[in-house]
Amino acid sequence: MSYEPHNLCVTGGAGFIGANFVRYWLEHAREGRVVVLDSLTYAGNIANLDGLERDPRYRFVRGDICDETAVRALIEGQRIDTIVHFAAESHVDRSILGPDEFIRTNVVGTHTLLKAAKQLWLDRPIVPAHRFHHISTDEVYGTLGPDDPAFTESTPYAPNSPYSASKAASDHLVRAYHETYGLQTTVTNCSNNYGPYQFPEKLIPLTFINILTGKPLPVYGDGLQSRDWLHVSDHCKAVALALTRGVSGEVYNVGGGSENVNINVVRTLCELSDARFASEPALRAAFPDAPPAKGARSSELITHVRDRPGHDRRYAIDFGKARRELGYTPSCGLARGLASTIDWYLAHVEWWRALLGRDYSAWMAKNYTR
Repeated sequence: MSYEPHNLCVTGGAGFIGANFVRYWLEHAREGRVVVLDSLTYAGNIANLDGLERDPRYRFVRGDICDETAVRALIEGQRIDTIVHFAAESHVDRSILGPDEFIRTNVVGTHTLLKAAKQLWLDRPIVPAHRFHHISTDEVYGTLGPDDPAFTESTPYAPNSPYSASKAASDHLVRAYHETYGLQTTVTNCSNNYGPYQFPEKLIPLTFINILTGKPLPVYGDGLQSRDWLHVSDHCKAVALALTRGVSGEVYNVGGGSENVNINVVRTLCELSDARFASEPALRAAFPDAPPAKGARSSELITHVRDRPGHDRRYAIDFGKARRELGYTPSCGLARGLASTIDWYLAHVEWWRALLGRDYSAWMAKNYTR
């Protein structure tokens, strides 16, 4: 039986994936409203939502998902029937250095949302139907060996970092609220996202921006950590399908069908960057510190750094269930996705340059170039 969302609250909607989803939903939805709830921490950027203020279906609310009173007031005041929960601390390195905020946001914050949803959707229902959709990660499943089969929805949880442990805990809370109270929930566990608006601490935007600015390209250990790369547009499509076609209580794995090792991704970005500089001479004046602006290769910037503790060696997603039950199929392969991502970052230079002045630059220098 299909579900028809009407008034959505998108938590973390000013973040990378959340902002892409908000844009996707407003582009494809016929009616209803989208209320973004975001506390605008370092990775939340109101600029990610620029232009949407002209859409009468969109509203932004600055707030903390751990503030139960505010969350309850928003759900009731806006007659929210659907929560799409993206809000999370998500950077593994930050979780290793400071896990407390990950427990607060990912575990306590998720529980706060679930409590408010139960009160307003089950205890004294303010809407006739509801759905709580939770965004999770393949990292809750731990790591795979080179020849192991890909993660499925029945793979046992084995998180290896404070980040993935906090996401695993939130997954279990969502399941518990469905099984115990009857809250209508769905969960998607996704692989590594990339694409427009991604915060520059992640591998792909960090690599390309560092090429443009002539900074080292940090690669952990031997760089042979393997990931399934998922373009954010495919992820947004999958979440929309899970919302409207997914069965309450079910979990759906979402992958991009593009497994590759980190060092290959970095080398591909170097090759694409060199080719762009060769075909567009104007880039040399715009980014004079980039190696190809000076006749060198971008790959000369690759710098292998000490591997991080507990670094998972391989992730791979089997999205067969999502394909069979939701009709999900990724449409953006890695080669095309990387090229289009480069296009986006070149077209939005002021967006990422504004971020370079924030705390991430000093943090990255300290923690990636040791």
